[in-house]
Amino acid sequence: MQLVFDFPVVPRYSFDNFVVCSGNRTAFEFARRLTDPAAGESVLYVYGPPGSGKTHLLTAIGREMCGDEAEASCFSCGAPTDSAAPCSAEVASPLVERLQDAPVLLIDDIDLLPDSRTLREDVWHLFNEFHQSGRKIVVTGAVPPRELASVDDHLISRLLWGLVARMDVSDDDSRRLILKKLADDRQIVLPDDVIAYLLVHTRRDVHSLIDAFTALARQALATGRKISVRLAREVLGGGEAA
Repeated sequence: MQLVFDFPVVPRYSFDNFVVCSGNRTAFEFARRLTDPAAGESVLYVYGPPGSGKTHLLTAIGREMCGDEAEASCFSCGAPTDSAAPCSAEVASPLVERLQDAPVLLIDDIDLLPDSRTLREDVWHLFNEFHQSGRKIVVTGAVPPRELASVDDHLISRLLWGLVARMDVSDDDSRRLILKKLADDRQIVLPDDVIAYLLVHTRRDVHSLIDAFTALARQALATGRKISVRLAREVLGGGEAA
């Protein structure tokens, strides 16, 4: 049985450290509009492949609007984390009880919502309650609204009424900006030739890129060496990524 899990709001995810590029600029601008009380927007749906920054943006919105209370507004339909508290599809009503008084509703990975009528009804109830009370709603998924197989048509229609934006940072320019931001935030010197090497020898998703950068930075720190192509080759190997 697939489960729905709470997800912890990661403190490092914020608007300040979100890397804006051509593949996510619209989503970022929509997120900023949603958090602006004067803008009048109430619903945002963001979609894109895994590793495109959807959870980062969702978390940044939560922290902007709720501060340290953002976690109480969130639930994820995706994979569990170490601190996740499972909520089965058969026992979905506590989900409504926990979220119905939250200042903002944040739903991550709705495309992974279990195929449960009870759970779908609870999500619909929450959506309506937040919408009617004028509270903000942010939803992420891997596909456009009309392709959400486990979501009812009336909820899809409501998502389409709001702001909808696609995120995709798999191009090299976006990945280069992300690497530069990672290095700058950690005050690490990352030469351009090393960035070029990482772009060729890591997979295109951001998670793999971050893992490669982290492994390289840790090895440089542990051995007292500067980050170089030679060190990158030792840490990552020389085969091209798929």
